Amino acid sequence: MAGGLFLVGWFVYLWFQPEPPPYHYRVVEEGGPDKFPNLGLENYPYLTIGKLEVQVDAIDQPLAFVYRANRSGFDPVLLYVENKFPEPILSMEEGLSETIAVSSAIAKHVPNDAVIVAWWDTSRKLALLSDRPTLFTAYLGLPVIAPSYWRDRFEAIEQYEQKFWGKQASPEERAQFNRFIEALMAYPHQGAAMLRELVGSREAYVVVHVSDIYKLGLMRPDRIDVAFKDFPLTGNVHGLSGQVKAWLTNNDYTSYTLQSLSEKQVRAYFLRESGASNILLAKMLPFSNFRPMDLDALQLIHKEGGYWIYKIPSAEQIQRQN
Repeated sequence: MAGGLFLVGWFVYLWFQPEPPPYHYRVVEEGGPDKFPNLGLENYPYLTIGKLEVQVDAIDQPLAFVYRANRSGFDPVLLYVENKFPEPILSMEEGLSETIAVSSAIAKHVPNDAVIVAWWDTSRKLALLSDRPTLFTAYLGLPVIAPSYWRDRFEAIEQYEQKFWGKQASPEERAQFNRFIEALMAYPHQGAAMLRELVGSREAYVVVHVSDIYKLGLMRPDRIDVAFKDFPLTGNVHGLSGQVKAWLTNNDYTSYTLQSLSEKQVRAYFLRESGASNILLAKMLPFSNFRPMDLDALQLIHKEGGYWIYKIPSAEQIQRQN
């Protein structure tokens, strides 16, 4: 009888025991920026950089290398993922040079007391590298960027990442981030007004990256249909354009934008027409059916690689526009 109860108890334990994350981090190297010259962080000597392997127990080689930055007064920040896997892991962005360049531009042109609004992971990097305050400061972990066949482990991944990267966001910050998502999903003038409400009367700028459109699609799959595909760069621009347009047509998408991954590869993001091409974020990015410089709901300030910086109009300016 006792043995039977033990087996029942063990079964119940296994049934309710949460699945572990499919990977873990392992620190392989730490030091100052001079120890990692490939990152281009020589102008940030106050950072401590850690290089971590993303390890899966059943695989000998790491799936990716993660570069983590530490600085006094900041939680650890994921700076860059050097992905060795065919699908994105942890981040949609590739490389760090664009982030460093846009941070330098912000430090040069944005007043010290202005606030930056961006996706939470972008916000943490910009705050670290530009010394400008950002609306979002905590690790929010949304959406989970991982191979699709790990879908049943997404909850475990989210919990592992949250614990690893620092303090959890407050309910207020999570509510603000959801409001930010809704602003990006709104029609341009409505979205601009929502962004202004988020920041109050402060001078404020919103920074978006082309990969944000895919993250937005993961957050709101019922409202925006977005896909991506990587294409090789062969030196023939017309050939690449033809490949991208053929994929768009064959898969019933209506517009696209490109992200440079390396000298050998480019990533195309595709939107399917269901009103998605009219949302604020789509208008802030260079999709094939719209130019960001034609957007009048926000003021385009600067472009750096896949990043676009806009100034959020004052409440009075928004009222006049409406």
